[in-house]
Amino acid sequence: MILEIQGLRAVAALLVVLFHARFSSGGFIGVDIFYVISGYLITGLLLREIEKTGRISFVKFFARRIKRLLPSSFLVLFATAIASFFIMPSSARSILGRDVVAGALYISNYLFAYWQNDYQNLGATPSPIIHYWSLAVEEQFYLVWPFLLFGALKIGGRNLLFRVIAGTTVASFAYSLYLTSHSPIWSFYSLPTRAWELGVGALILWRPPTLRLPKILPYIFVVAIFATSFTYNSGTPFPGWAAIPPVLGCAGLIRYVSQLPKIITYPIRNPFAQWLGAISYPAYLWHWPVLILAPQWLGHPLSVSQRILGIAFTLILADLTHRFVEQPLRFIKIGPKIAFSLALLSTLTSASLGGAIAASTPKNLTSGFTLAEVIRKPAIYADGCQLDKNQVRSGPCEYGDPNGRKTVVLFGDSHAAQWFPTLNAISKTQRWKLVVLTKSSCPAVTVTLPDIGAFRNTQCAAWRENSFLRIASLKPWAVITGNFAHYSPPKSISNFSSWWKNGYLTTMSRLNTLVDSKGFVIALEDTPLPKEDVPSCLSSSNATSCLAIPSPPVFKKEKILHIESKDWFCDAKECPAIRYGIVVYRDTTHISVDYALHLVPELTAALRARGVL
Repeated sequence: MILEIQGLRAVAALLVVLFHARFSSGGFIGVDIFYVISGYLITGLLLREIEKTGRISFVKFFARRIKRLLPSSFLVLFATAIASFFIMPSSARSILGRDVVAGALYISNYLFAYWQNDYQNLGATPSPIIHYWSLAVEEQFYLVWPFLLFGALKIGGRNLLFRVIAGTTVASFAYSLYLTSHSPIWSFYSLPTRAWELGVGALILWRPPTLRLPKILPYIFVVAIFATSFTYNSGTPFPGWAAIPPVLGCAGLIRYVSQLPKIITYPIRNPFAQWLGAISYPAYLWHWPVLILAPQWLGHPLSVSQRILGIAFTLILADLTHRFVEQPLRFIKIGPKIAFSLALLSTLTSASLGGAIAASTPKNLTSGFTLAEVIRKPAIYADGCQLDKNQVRSGPCEYGDPNGRKTVVLFGDSHAAQWFPTLNAISKTQRWKLVVLTKSSCPAVTVTLPDIGAFRNTQCAAWRENSFLRIASLKPWAVITGNFAHYSPPKSISNFSSWWKNGYLTTMSRLNTLVDSKGFVIALEDTPLPKEDVPSCLSSSNATSCLAIPSPPVFKKEKILHIESKDWFCDAKECPAIRYGIVVYRDTTHISVDYALHLVPELTAALRARGVL
C-alpha cells in the first residue's frame, strides 16, 4: 500500500466525519475522494491480474470484495439496527426496518434518493442507515466494472480498454451534469452519475510520458480538496461541475505522488494519519449511527463537546472493528464457495432482521391512539392536488360543492393543505366550490428560499406565478392562505422578519387585486410548532411531554382578514399534543386530519365574525 494513498483515505474519512459532526460544511466530498481511490486501486488490481494470467477470476475477485467489505458492514448494520430498535421511537420501526433491508441488499442509494426527493421529508430526521448509500454505489460498480474491463481487453486490447474507460467516464460526467440540474437527489445517489469519479481514478493508470510537475500544482491539488470541504454546503449542486475540484485534486495527488513535497506528504504519511487511513472504512461505517442515535438517546441535540466525544467514540469502535473483525476476516483462508455462502447468510440475516423490525411497528401509540389514523394525510395528497417535486401547475382540484355559488381558493404550502379537511367541510355546508392550490415547501408568501436537496426555488416561483394566474381567472369570493412560519432564508438575508414581511405583503397586495370586488383575502396564522415528531413522542413518552410552541403572528395589512388560531391549540401555559381527546399533530409540523375536522366550528365562527359567511 502506498503510504500517501492510505493518508488520503484518512483525509476522506476525516472530512466526512467532520461534515456529519457539523464542523465542515462541505466535508461530504470525502466520499468523492474514496471513489477516486477505489477506481484507481480496483482497476490496477484487475489489470495486473489480466497481465499476469490473461484473464480475470471473477469468483476470486468477488470473494475478495466480500472478505474486505462485508464483515464490517454486516457488523455495523446489525449493531445499528439493534441499537436503533431500542433508542428510536417504536412508531419509526417500519421505516427503520425498510432501511435495514435496503442496506443489506446494497440498494439503499436508490431508496434514499426516492425518500429525499419528497419535499415532505425536508428537515426530517435522517435514517441511521443512510450512509450506506455510498457503499451501495461502490458495490454496484464492482458488479459491472470487471466485466467491462475484461470484455474491452479481449476485444481490442489496452487501446480499446482506455477508450472504453475514458468514454464511460465522459458519458457519466455528462449525465451527472444533466441530472444535477434536473434531478439533483438522483444525481447525488446514483451509480451512473458517480461512475465518472471512479473512472477518473482508473484513468490515472494510463500515464503519459513522465513530466516534471510544476511546483505550484501539488498545492493547488490540496487547496482544491480542503477549500471545497469548507466552502461547499448542502445547497451546492452536486456532483456535477462542483465535484471536479476535489476529484481532480485527489487524482493529481495520486498521479504525481512521487513528486509531492514533504510539506504535503508528511501530514498524510505520519503514524496517526496511517492509523486513521487503516481504520477509515469502519470509521465511516460507525460515525453516522453514533452521531444520529446519540441525540435521540440523550433527548437533545449534541453540544460541541458531545460531538467531539462522538468522534472519539467512533474512532475507538473503528479501531476495535479493524483489529478484531476487518483484518482477521480479510485474510482468513477460506474458499470462494464458503465466502459466498457467508455473504448470502449475512445478507439474509440482515434483511430478516429489518423485516422483523418493520413487522414490530405497533399499530397503536402508547397513549391508546391508532398510529395509522393519527398519521393519515388530507385527501388532496392521494388526489395529486398537494404538489411535490418538480410539479409547478396545480390541476382542477375542485372540492366542496362542485356547483357552488361562490368559489373559495386555498393557497399556500403544506401548512395551508393541513386546513383542507376543515375548509372542505365548511365549503360543503356553505355550498362553496373549494379550489386547492397548494405545494409542499412552497409558501404563498413571495420569498426566495435556498435550494436544499431536491428542492429548487425556481420551481416554487413558477408554481406561485401559475397559481396567481389561476386565481385571476377564477375571480374567487375568497382566497385563504396558510404558510409555514419557520422557513430558513438564504444566507445573504440577515433580517428574517423583514424578509418574510416584505414577501408576505407582496403576496397579499397582489391577491387583493385578484379576488371578487366584494371578496376577501384571508390569512391564517400558522399553527404552533411541535418540539419533536408527535407520533414518535407519543409512542415513547408521556403525552404531557409532547408540547408545541406558538408560531409568530401574521403581519397585519389593511384589507386583509387575519385569523389567529393560537387559542385553538394552546391552553394558558402550553400547547399540548392531545387536546379534547384528539391527537393534535400527525408529524413534526402538521395538524392531524381529526383535529382539523374538530376545528370546523372554530374556523366557521371566525369566518362569520369577519363577514365572510
